Amino acid sequence: MRKILTATMAAAAVAAAGSASAATTTTTFGVTATVLKTCSVAANPLGFGNYTPGSGALAANTTVNVKCTKGTTFTVALNGGTTAGGTISQRLMSNGTDTLQYNLYTTAAFATLFGDGTTGSTMPGTGTGIATAVALTVFGSLPDNATNQNVSTGAYSDTINVTVTY
Repeated sequence: MRKILTATMAAAAVAAAGSASAATTTTTFGVTATVLKTCSVAANPLGFGNYTPGSGALAANTTVNVKCTKGTTFTVALNGGTTAGGTISQRLMSNGTDTLQYNLYTTAAFATLFGDGTTGSTMPGTGTGIATAVALTVFGSLPDNATNQNVSTGAYSDTINVTVTY
């Protein structure tokens, strides 16, 4: 038993002496990432409500919400709509073969048509980060003109394509 205890103590002393003279070395490494530009867009519907021909024009607005990486500049464009015959200068909602005229603007004064990038004006913006949307207001006007006063009753609709360029 004494021999085992002596041998164990001798082994522990050798191990302790070996660790006291251990050397170390260090280094560093870099960590990198590249954040790429990105944007997403969501739009709320624009509803004019009920239109009674001859009772006056209707106005409504909606928002287009753009989320882009911080500092990313962008422009928002709206097409002429998907109703046949619709253009930037005269958008149309349809109900069968009947169409109802309306248009979209960049200001509440209805002075500047919201365009597609070639006709009318686009709206610029700068991203504040993907977590926070930049809300752009789209102003709509449905005129009470002779064309709109001669349409059939029913529900009219159109679809606008929103394009964000960044």
